[in-house]
Amino acid sequence: MSDNPLYKRTIHKHEIPSELLPEGNRTIRVYLPPGFQQWISYPVVYCQDGEDFFNFGRIATHSQRLILEEDWEPFIIVGVDVDKKLRTSEYTPDGDRFSLYTRFFADELIPWVESHYPVRDVPGQRILIGDSLGGAVSLSLALAYPSLFNRIISLSGAYYETYIAQIDQASTLDHLTLWMLVGLQENEYTTDSGTYDFVALNREAVRRLEQKGAKLRYLEKDGEHKWGFWQNEIPEALAAFLGPTPLFES
Repeated sequence: MSDNPLYKRTIHKHEIPSELLPEGNRTIRVYLPPGFQQWISYPVVYCQDGEDFFNFGRIATHSQRLILEEDWEPFIIVGVDVDKKLRTSEYTPDGDRFSLYTRFFADELIPWVESHYPVRDVPGQRILIGDSLGGAVSLSLALAYPSLFNRIISLSGAYYETYIAQIDQASTLDHLTLWMLVGLQENEYTTDSGTYDFVALNREAVRRLEQKGAKLRYLEKDGEHKWGFWQNEIPEALAAFLGPTPLFES
């Protein structure tokens, strides 16, 4: 089976030009499903921390198996890399590069991907996925650009006060659909900005989101704030939007 080109797993790497980012470009990696055809349009998953999702989350490996063995509709994955030294600055609303990064994502990345790959260009067929700060900035993007994004997968989202303030500023979030997960052993996790109870942060985010009318599936499971936990949960997370019997309608 592995020798058949129909079952080939393809990952392309690109440098996306940017007039917004000071370095002038951003690395992305693109997973193309088995049997990929340029004339077919595909749902698309956009990953924050793209390199980590591919290397540690094994999202391409999971997706390949789900499409081939469990008869999922094929989809494309776009992983957006981040410089770890700049991650907090880009992903947090009070960070120096937050506006530049979110504008790059919406105004440069999305048009580039949609002009080079046959991805579907409606909010219900674009899924944002992220871990920790990546999950929280995915929410920020959906709040800032509702015409582009309304579907989010959040793995242990770091919902600090600045993100909660963004939720509170929204008049309604009834267009938003989220699949959220946190590990019960994440109740005392130390970051570069302090020690946080991620369970409490996620519970509060869920409460605020539901008050605004967002539709969501929220799970708490045994797990720590690390890829060893998140990696195994990615298939269930993707299934909520992309599986043969999705939890949420398109």
